[in-house]
Amino acid sequence: MKCIVSKLKPYLRWVILGTTLFFLAATLRQHWQEAASIRIGVRGIVLLGFAFAATLFAQTWAGWVWGWILKDFNQPVNMTWATRTFLTTNIAKYLPGNVWHFYQRIVATRDTEIAMEAATLSVILEPLLMMASALPIAMLGIESGGRELQFLSFAIVAICIHPRIINPVAQYLGRVKAKTFATQTNSPRCHIRRYPLRPWLGELGFVTCRGIGFVLILAALGLFDPQNVLLPLGAFSLAWVLGLIVPGAPGGMGVFEATALGILEPHFPDQTGTLLVALALYRVTSILAETGGAGLAWLDEYWRA
Repeated sequence: MKCIVSKLKPYLRWVILGTTLFFLAATLRQHWQEAASIRIGVRGIVLLGFAFAATLFAQTWAGWVWGWILKDFNQPVNMTWATRTFLTTNIAKYLPGNVWHFYQRIVATRDTEIAMEAATLSVILEPLLMMASALPIAMLGIESGGRELQFLSFAIVAICIHPRIINPVAQYLGRVKAKTFATQTNSPRCHIRRYPLRPWLGELGFVTCRGIGFVLILAALGLFDPQNVLLPLGAFSLAWVLGLIVPGAPGGMGVFEATALGILEPHFPDQTGTLLVALALYRVTSILAETGGAGLAWLDEYWRA
């Protein structure tokens, strides 16, 4: 049985991606006339511009927070380098597998004084902190029977990022590295001295800022209710978490859109086509902001060279 599961595992990501894209395509086919009739005025264009700025700022801030994570592992980190490296590697998450941006960040530390095990743990801890930040927002914004599961997931993640869990993993990675290269590392000891509260709060700011960008896109299409701002923020957070953890969805593509649509559609029953356009605009805005951030980071490195 285990052998069969291992053989089917590589195809699971394509099944998930294909299923979500088929669902979105079928929904768009049903509501294409509504989607095609949407027009965005000057106010909407301005709001889309603010959404782009919020998303770009969020990506830059996430790079700074990654530097904080490395510092918590007692590593000598240049924060500008960390932010620039994060931005230039982040676009790789759209490659099949959704892990290549993590791999590139680890590779980028080879020419620095940062320990390889610290770099590895940082790319493990970063999505855990993002999940721990997004789940409380989802619990506040979404009133559903799944709140108990969200709380349980949040509690598990909060425990997993405790130093008593992380530090033994760091020691194990250090032993594996020493055994693999048959040498002793001269890099600073890789361990967390305190609970990573500062990076956690930093990732909370990242998720909130990304959520604000999503809300601005909804507002540009007339789908924003100021009296219920927690709903789109909660829908964004839960959809974003699922896009982060579901395997085989590059950048959460398809999974995020399908989840957000499923949560928001009951609240906008006659505006499914508009929701689809909003989700498409969010994806385009996100890719443009991430590409723009990578370009700005590359230019900064070029000017400093």
